[in-house]
Amino acid sequence: MPPPRPTAPSDIVGVILAGGASRRMGADKRTLPLAGRPLLAHVAARLAPQVSALAVALDRETAARLATGGAPDLAAAMPSGATVLTDAFGTREGPLAGVLAGLRWAAERGAPRLLTVPVDTPLLPADIVARLSAAVMGDEIAVAATGGRVHHTVALLPSGLADDLAAFLAGDDRRVRSFLARHTVHTVDIPPLVLAGRGNDPLQNLNTPADLAAAEAALSALPSPP
Repeated sequence: MPPPRPTAPSDIVGVILAGGASRRMGADKRTLPLAGRPLLAHVAARLAPQVSALAVALDRETAARLATGGAPDLAAAMPSGATVLTDAFGTREGPLAGVLAGLRWAAERGAPRLLTVPVDTPLLPADIVARLSAAVMGDEIAVAATGGRVHHTVALLPSGLADDLAAFLAGDDRRVRSFLARHTVHTVDIPPLVLAGRGNDPLQNLNTPADLAAAEAALSALPSPP
């Protein structure tokens, strides 16, 4: 019997992990203006065409404010048609809380796989889903890497891992790499994004105002997503 074919991108849903506190940036990353649009809007525009449905995972406090009209800037930045997910914990417990919410949402939709990305990756490749999905079969996980650095939250996971992740989070460890180590993981190298003759890390996280300024310069040379 031939091995199963890799999951097609059309069977994949995506979640933007947006429940962090943005302490190093000193401002809410989700609504930070970048090239005339909120950071969240940039990431959504690059991810949405690659998945069959899109969600945004928020911490409970922010999700509650959004639901009651108390976060107008975030409401304006939210991608049209996206589902709002609430992290699995009442307090900020790191990105795995958003991953768990995403896995449960994917399973409810009957989607076999979930693509997770952080909210601060506005240079997200337009083929990230295709690259990761081509690397896995069955219950395997694919994570992206650039320049030797593994981006554990840019990952393609089977939606059936929700129960295993919930059991893992019942303990004290909140590290994404610790959870991934429980499973078969393929690391996929993503090539640099060459803009104006200069290589850029397409998955660089924006943690400081300097990072934001560099991303703005890169975006000025980046073609709009299809």
